[in-house]
Amino acid sequence: MLVHLLLAAALATVPTAAPTAPVDGVAVAALVERYLDETGLPGVAVAVTRGRHVVHAGGHGRTATGEPVTERTAMPIASLSKSVTALAVLQLVEDGAVALDDPVREHLPEFAPDDPRADAVTVRQLLDQTSGLSDRAFPSASREQPGTLRESVAQLRTAGLVAEPGTHWEYHNPNYQVAARLVEVVSGRPFATHLREQIFAPLGMRDSRGIDTDRDLPPGPTGHVRVLGAAVPVREPAAFGAGSGGVLSSARDMAAWLIAQTDGTGPDGRSVATPATVATLHTPSSPASRSYALGWSVGTTAAGAPVVEHGGDLFTCTAHQALLPASGYGIAVLANTGPVDGDAGALAEQLVALVEGTAPPPAGSSRAVVDAALLALAAGTAWLAVRGVRRADRWAARRRSVATALLRTLPLLAPTALLLGVHRVFGVLYRGRDLAWVQVLYLYPLLVLLLVVAAGGGAGVAVARVAQAARGSSTSGSGETEIGSGIATARRAARRARMR
Repeated sequence: MLVHLLLAAALATVPTAAPTAPVDGVAVAALVERYLDETGLPGVAVAVTRGRHVVHAGGHGRTATGEPVTERTAMPIASLSKSVTALAVLQLVEDGAVALDDPVREHLPEFAPDDPRADAVTVRQLLDQTSGLSDRAFPSASREQPGTLRESVAQLRTAGLVAEPGTHWEYHNPNYQVAARLVEVVSGRPFATHLREQIFAPLGMRDSRGIDTDRDLPPGPTGHVRVLGAAVPVREPAAFGAGSGGVLSSARDMAAWLIAQTDGTGPDGRSVATPATVATLHTPSSPASRSYALGWSVGTTAAGAPVVEHGGDLFTCTAHQALLPASGYGIAVLANTGPVDGDAGALAEQLVALVEGTAPPPAGSSRAVVDAALLALAAGTAWLAVRGVRRADRWAARRRSVATALLRTLPLLAPTALLLGVHRVFGVLYRGRDLAWVQVLYLYPLLVLLLVVAAGGGAGVAVARVAQAARGSSTSGSGETEIGSGIATARRAARRARMR
C-alpha cells in the first residue's frame, strides 16, 4: 500500500508547466518513421506529451483504406477505452451519485448474474477486474454478441462467478460493459452521449467518440493482418465493445487525454476530474487487483522507473498508452495492425526508451518466417494427402475388413476436430480468455490454412481408403460365390455320372 501511496503522490506532482523537453517532436517523428521502415507497419497515430506540453501529435503512414494518417485521423483505441469508462464512473463518484464501494445492484438492479455472490459485487470491483466474473464462466467472445449495453448486461443472467468478489483478479471485458451501463442508468443518458458531453467536449477531443459494435465503425477495412510479412487490409470481425473497447480517437485527441492525466484538466484548463480522482484511477485498490488500478496498470519501465499504462488489442489494430510520473511524459500509440504483431506496444516501448535515454529494443519479429514455415507445411500436407488418395487401393488391400479400415482411418479425422475446436485450444493457451473461431483466423491465418488443408486432406484420404476397402470386400465376396457355384456344379455332374 505504501508503494501505491507514493505512486499517487508522484502523479499528483507531475510538472504542469511546459519544461524544456530533452526529447523534441523531431526526434519522436524520426523514431516513428524508422519503426515503420523497419517493420512495414502501414500506419500509426502517435502522441507524446510532457506535463501540459505536447511534444508530438501526428499521424504516420496510411490507413487501411489507403489514406494518409494525420493527427486528426480517428482510430480504434481498443481497451484503452477502459480508462475512459473508469473516468466516466468516477465522475459520478465525484458528483455523489455513486460510491466506489457501493454494490452494483444498488444502482443497476438489472445486473443479476446466476450466482448469489453477485449481490456483493461493488463498482470498484468492476473497474479493478476483481468482480469474480470470468471468461471461464461466461464466454464473452464466442457467445452471441449483444447490440446494446442493456443486452450485454441482460446476457449475464446466465453467468456464474469463479471467485468471491474482491478476492481474485481476472481480465473480463463484460466488467466494463456493466460499468458503462451503470453510467447510462445513473446519468440518464446514452453512454456515448455521456462520454461526448462529460469527457471529450471539455478536453477538446473533437475527433473522439464511443461506439457499440463493429457495425458502427466507418465503412471499409479497419486495419490489417499480416500474411508472409505483407499487411493485408481487412475489416474488424463482429464484436461488441461499448465500455470495454469502443472508443475511437486521434493523435491530437490522445495528446489532450494524456495531458488530462496530470491533474484532471485538459489543454485549455477545463476540468474533467479532480487531482485526487486522477490519483485514484492510477492506483491499485487492493492486493487482489495485483498491479491493476481502475482502467490502468502500474509497473516499471526497462530502466526501472514507475509507469502507469494500458494496452489494447482488437484483431486489426492495437493501442498502448503509458504515463511516466517521474519525468512527466505521456505516450499514446494507435497502430493499424493486429495483436500478434504487437506494433503499438513495441513502438510505445521504443518511445519510452527514447525519453528515458536508454537503448531501444529491436524492432521487427519473426512472424514472416513462421508464416513461411506454415505455408510450406500446408503444401507438404496437401502433397501427402494427394499421395494418400492415389495409394488408397494399396492400403486397403492390406486390410482384412471394412471395420478394420474404418478404425485405422479414425486418426486421419483428428485435424478436423482440431480445426473445429482451435479457438478452445487457444483459449486455454491464453489463460482462460475466450475466443471466437473467426478471431483465430485473424490472429493466425496461415495456421488456420494449415489446419484446413490437413482436415480436408485427412478426410479425403480416409474416405478413399474406406471406399477401396469396401470395394475390395465386395469383389472378394463375389469371387467366393463364383467358386462355390462352380464346386456345386461339379458335384452335380459327378453324381449324374455315377448314376449312369
